[in-house]
Amino acid sequence: MSRVAAGRGARWRHRGDTALRVFVAMPGGYAVASLWAMALARVLPGGPAQAAVAATLVAFAVCAVTAMWAFAARSGWRAFWTVALAGLVAGAITWGSILAGGRA
Repeated sequence: MSRVAAGRGARWRHRGDTALRVFVAMPGGYAVASLWAMALARVLPGGPAQAAVAATLVAFAVCAVTAMWAFAARSGWRAFWTVALAGLVAGAITWGSILAGGRA
């Protein structure tokens, strides 16, 4: 393989990694923040309205941290799987709360 072809391959790998990180940061961060807002609204103490407001405020921080993590991780795939795992945990909490009969 020539030196030019190797350079092109590395450039496209870098672009793909950056595109994956942008995908994890933007729609992935929004999805994970929404899942955590749902999960926290179901488990936080207080009335439903107060729990929903508190969960939404926490979700703003979750969205920001997710975007920062997407670009701080060693690779785009590590960022993707970490954010996906955080979303699965929040989804499991929400689902378990729904199966248990509503708010905890």
